[in-house]
Amino acid sequence: MRGLTPRPSERMVGIGLVNLATLTWATNMVLGRWLRDDIGPLTLAAARFLIASLFFAALLRRRPAEERRLGRDRWLLLGMALSGVAVFTPTLYLGLRFTTAVNATLINGFGPLITGLLAAVLIREPMSTRQLTGAIVGLAGVIVLISGGSLAFWQAVRGNVGDLIVLGAVALWGLYSVLGHQVMRHRSALSATALSVFLGLLPLLLAAAWEVRTFPVSAHSQLILAVLYIGIAPAVIGFLSWNAGIRRLGASGAMVFYNMLPLYGALLGYLFLGESIGSAHLLGGALIIGGGLWAAQGRS
Repeated sequence: MRGLTPRPSERMVGIGLVNLATLTWATNMVLGRWLRDDIGPLTLAAARFLIASLFFAALLRRRPAEERRLGRDRWLLLGMALSGVAVFTPTLYLGLRFTTAVNATLINGFGPLITGLLAAVLIREPMSTRQLTGAIVGLAGVIVLISGGSLAFWQAVRGNVGDLIVLGAVALWGLYSVLGHQVMRHRSALSATALSVFLGLLPLLLAAAWEVRTFPVSAHSQLILAVLYIGIAPAVIGFLSWNAGIRRLGASGAMVFYNMLPLYGALLGYLFLGESIGSAHLLGGALIIGGGLWAAQGRS
């Protein structure tokens, strides 16, 4: 069945799954911004995936033995673990300490373009003229967003450090997506997601143990509830939904809808954090999303 055009019903299920994933990840960014003074980025990432690993372990118990074991793709799984679990998540939370949830989610709209570039370099998926044009348009959107639409940005050559950190996190997510696409040629979405989480958990726990010495956790009931939510919705539901959507739509079809994350995130940041949405956000977001959609159409 791989390589065939999905039936309309399968396509609708896939669209629903990837949109569910981007919605949960948008709430993750809002909460990561809200919790920035109560818990360190490494500790929050470790807690998130510790909770997720418990759920994945329970889900894997009923799967065939080969789904629970590392195979010849162990190095690809390790790459997924390092890029998408151990490094991506704390990098994202670190960026959210210095920038807004609106900025972070809009920058994430650049993800499909970065992923396309990485795929061209790592697995020799050539970029078409349409993809290259979309990447340039998306890059223009990121520059508008980081500069805030001010010409003073070019004179001082300094942007928001949080925006740049989040951009680095997006590049890590692109690497995770490319590696995951390769792994899921031979594994289910559940197996690939769970094993990469298991492999990435130990370095996160060690890093969190170091971080709490200088950034102690300010424990309270709202923090506990938020961490539980982050460990279940964005980490378990979001990752599984995304990978299951890729299996139905293919990587290209799923990445088109990754651009919904900025829209969900900007709306949530406006509604729950009181963050403003100015003309630079609108213009930058339009360029990023428009470039992403244009580029994704060329990947079919």
